[in-house]
Amino acid sequence: MNKTTEGWICGLVGVAIFSGSMPATKLAVTGFDPVFLTAARAALAAVLGALCLARLRASPPARTDGWPLVTVALCVVVGFPLLSAMALRHMTASRSILFLGLLPLATAFFGVLRGGERPRAPFWLCSAGGAGLVVLMAARQGGGGFGIADLTMGASVLLCGLGYAEGGALARRLGGWQVICWALLVAAPFMTLVALMLCPPSLHGIPPAAWLGLGYVTVFSMLVGFIFWYRGLALGGIAAVGQVQLLQPFLAFALAAVLLHEAIGWPLVLTAAGVACCVAGARRFAARVTPIEPTRA
Repeated sequence: MNKTTEGWICGLVGVAIFSGSMPATKLAVTGFDPVFLTAARAALAAVLGALCLARLRASPPARTDGWPLVTVALCVVVGFPLLSAMALRHMTASRSILFLGLLPLATAFFGVLRGGERPRAPFWLCSAGGAGLVVLMAARQGGGGFGIADLTMGASVLLCGLGYAEGGALARRLGGWQVICWALLVAAPFMTLVALMLCPPSLHGIPPAAWLGLGYVTVFSMLVGFIFWYRGLALGGIAAVGQVQLLQPFLAFALAAVLLHEAIGWPLVLTAAGVACCVAGARRFAARVTPIEPTRA
């Protein structure tokens, strides 16, 4: 298997894991404050990350990697989880998926700025077409006008795109698992303090679904998914592999239907087929980059 194909497979696995993030967060905020949830998931995931780094005897990152790691921490450990959790207190999981359709474009845009990639014009057409299909479909599903929750979710998507691009570029040197583990440790002192300050006075009465949601976003959304995702971006290209995210809303809709009983129908299936064609087109016309094996995978 060549490295580019491996990158796309890793990216797809990462997206499949991330697809459960919005429904799981929706479950978690039924029992936890969004700020506490953000801090707790990061602090708990940092413990797992520290264990991974110690067990595999990872070398400390170079000084030049310090600010990129801070950027990743601020964007994907703090910013996106916090803003999306706040938004999900006032919107359905289905409506939040509307904004996920814009994430591949945001990732590709920051991939150009931070990763030095130059996709061709047909790539942008396929990416925009796929994003348009997702947004139209999600708008039809979600309904309603725009409000503060929508602006909050939109800001979270921009931060997430920057964090993905920065982490994907950094993973070319460190390896995907080290990027997220070190980023979690960077944010750990602050997030642990916030979690302790906002910890509920009593854990009795918190529904089991909220605990399940917290467990998922801690282990999978905050750690395991990023291990696959950042490796995929490093091997296959940030802008190119980032288009796999166009499939995330459809996986998330399926989970929302099963876990949250939110309705889906045939229009969703047909739109998913159109989006799959756009992803295939984006892969075909993405700028050809030399796959880079992370130096510390």
